[in-house]
Amino acid sequence: MLDYKEQRQYPRMDIECPARFSIEGQAGQAGAIVKNLSGGGLLLWLEQPVQPGASLSIRIDPPSDITPPMNARVKVLRCTPVEGAEGQFAVACQTEEILP
Repeated sequence: MLDYKEQRQYPRMDIECPARFSIEGQAGQAGAIVKNLSGGGLLLWLEQPVQPGASLSIRIDPPSDITPPMNARVKVLRCTPVEGAEGQFAVACQTEEILP
């Protein structure tokens, strides 16, 4: 059996939630899917690569009215192609600020 110790400060929640994002300093918005979320960051699936270090403004729109939308500014930590999903990129982000 593997000996694994979770190193994360916050637990991750797997979700499948639509979002919109813009890259700071660039015009326009695009769609994304939030694949997981924690107190410190999130994982997005995008249809375009994004450079590590880029700042994104995101709006997460949960499908249920029970949970309100979330607006945040995040920093891209890494961007990798999604294996088996051509044209999809997994973008790991660190939450920098929750916006009103």
